Amino acid sequence: GRGMKGLEINHVGFRYGERKALDDVSFNVEPGRFCALLGPNGAGKSTLFALLTRLVVAGEGTISVAGFDMARLPRAALARIGVVFQQPTLDLDMTVRRNLRYFAGLHGLSGRSAAIAIDRALAQLGMAERADELVRALNGGHRRRMEIARALIHQPQILLLDEATVGLDAASRQAITDHVHGLAQSGLAVLWATHLVDEIARPDQVVVLHRGRVLSDGPAAALAGDTGLANAFLAMTAEPQEAAS
Repeated sequence: GRGMKGLEINHVGFRYGERKALDDVSFNVEPGRFCALLGPNGAGKSTLFALLTRLVVAGEGTISVAGFDMARLPRAALARIGVVFQQPTLDLDMTVRRNLRYFAGLHGLSGRSAAIAIDRALAQLGMAERADELVRALNGGHRRRMEIARALIHQPQILLLDEATVGLDAASRQAITDHVHGLAQSGLAVLWATHLVDEIARPDQVVVLHRGRVLSDGPAAALAGDTGLANAFLAMTAEPQEAAS
């Protein structure tokens, strides 16, 4: 039934004036899958995320979340999505728990049910012992983990992360990437937008987006082939050199 559907994107197109930001984009992310949306800056990743979160409304095609059509049942669809955007929105002078309680309230959770949801989300990110620290006291990696915990409070079925490791050091990046792979293994459908191939594991699904089009969709191991993921991605997205005049 509905419960086993993940994220389904069918023939999605979007224009800014004359420019096609997304051109006939189709792919699915099943529950329990970590899907890397891999593309250079300007590929259309941010436009797709704006459509998936209804910051903008789709021009063409359909998006369905856990079986709910985004255009026809937007509230039901959005209720099943957790999002981590590039720009953090945290109150630095509140504790981690207070930040999460405020967010829980936005989803209609309060009292004991909010407390349980907050404790579970923090535990999933290895953040339980930080619950009563001020956000200001956390390092960048722990702040980002807190944002991911916050995105899980309402128990979404789909988790969207837009360049989730921007600005973090190598150890923090690795920790975040590992945690989110773990979330996928626990049954979430994860869409992880990135331009960094080292955040992708061999069994992951990789959707290569370039100039608004899907160039490839399949397991990372298959895309990597003999040359490796970095080389395959560069070859696929290389711009033709200008001919010397």
